[in-house]
Amino acid sequence: MKQDIQHTEKFLKGLTNLTGLSYKKVQQYVKSNNPFNILEHPHIMEPSEKQLEKIGLLNEFISSYNILKVHESNDMITLNSSTVSGQYFLALLGGMKDKERFMVAFLDSGNNIIETKTMSEGSIGQTAVYPRQILKYALACDCNAVILAHNHPGGSQNFSQEDKTLAQRMVDIFHPIEIKVLDHIIVAGTNYTSMAEKGYISNQYKSAANYDAIVLGAVPAKEKRNSFQHTHAL
Repeated sequence: MKQDIQHTEKFLKGLTNLTGLSYKKVQQYVKSNNPFNILEHPHIMEPSEKQLEKIGLLNEFISSYNILKVHESNDMITLNSSTVSGQYFLALLGGMKDKERFMVAFLDSGNNIIETKTMSEGSIGQTAVYPRQILKYALACDCNAVILAHNHPGGSQNFSQEDKTLAQRMVDIFHPIEIKVLDHIIVAGTNYTSMAEKGYISNQYKSAANYDAIVLGAVPAKEKRNSFQHTHAL
């Protein structure tokens, strides 16, 4: 117990030194709350714009460290299974609970990552994705395949209809130029779900290329209705 207190104190001092948050305010908050909430939900501390920027940089550093730690024995990161892909994006998106972020990993012929790029970032409830931008970066890095991923801040592990539509739309766009859409990963808290594992990824195009933006919601509509009905019943 004493060690836990000591480590917590070190964490808080490091956090306040790196972000500029008030140590007294942070210490008061963690008396009855999880200290990780400060990083995962930074607005609870009412940070200044500069402090919020520093918290964002700290989160990016932690994500990068997690990725390097997982793959420290490899020179290249290879996403050759849904499990590896899920763990990779879980390290990047697992701690993000205040906004929805959509990312794409662009892969070479050996499924090694050429680049992983954040394509859009929205609110806690939704983010807009632009297929034309994804195509642009895929052509620029001369990739052979892509893996899509985004987080659900609300914790849902289910794919919405928009999630499925986006995956198929990217298949329709990439199929004629022989770029494969291998998977679409949903990250929800400390868990992830693979669209490929669920059988939702098709290798065949179904319609002409459509470059219209798609707005991804954090929670499928059915779950929203069920949640509302349950709350209302209570």
